[in-house]
Amino acid sequence: MYARERRRRILELLEASGRVTVTELAVDFDVTTETVRRDLDQLAAERLLVRVHGGAVPPSTAEVEPDLEARRTTNVAAKRRIARAAASLLPADPRAAVMLDAGTTVGELIPHLSGRRGPVITHAPAIAQGALVHTDLEVHVLPGRVRPTTQAAVGAGTVEAVGLLHPELVVLGCNGFDPSGFTTPDPDEAAVKSAMARCAARRVVLADSSKAGTRHLVTFATTAGINALVTDDGLPAELAAELEEAGIEVLTA
Repeated sequence: MYARERRRRILELLEASGRVTVTELAVDFDVTTETVRRDLDQLAAERLLVRVHGGAVPPSTAEVEPDLEARRTTNVAAKRRIARAAASLLPADPRAAVMLDAGTTVGELIPHLSGRRGPVITHAPAIAQGALVHTDLEVHVLPGRVRPTTQAAVGAGTVEAVGLLHPELVVLGCNGFDPSGFTTPDPDEAAVKSAMARCAARRVVLADSSKAGTRHLVTFATTAGINALVTDDGLPAELAAELEEAGIEVLTA
């Protein structure tokens, strides 16, 4: 079965059952799970389904937030290119404080922290653990309740702790963005992201183009509140122009 036919069949099964799993599709099509994951990633990039842990759901259930494990296997190459481009936006002073949001695209920035000596602040234990590889960094983990879906600390304690800090740069992730702003499905996550955006001197969002033009439940920053967006070359030119007109520096990787 060719890839095009396989992907068409995946969409048919998804419409019929409301969810597909990698293991079941691999058995049905007699292919490897890696082949199925590539099919699902391609269909997700085309916004024909939403990747979740172990499989996919239809776009109509997009507010079923994909968990961290699912995100780690989605658009990986684009996320790495985005992180390489974003490294140019790190403060020139290697001792300047940098705050990192949770998320797999932001996590790809960790290798580019090599050579820095300042504080790295995050509410994501996985990002803190990755940053510890660079022993010259001061790694600070914010308090709070860790959400299983994103493995990031949230809650009033997290927001309060963020508000006491003044990093030179905050690097944020998002679930969707359009000319009105940057969004995420969960109100607790949005509250932390908003606090991060307010406390930093410069605010950068990393997001692959699959998130362009989508809007989720909560806006955590308007276009006026973000200085730069780093994305991939799949960003529609019209949307890029609207964001630039709003004052956002748009970098494509």
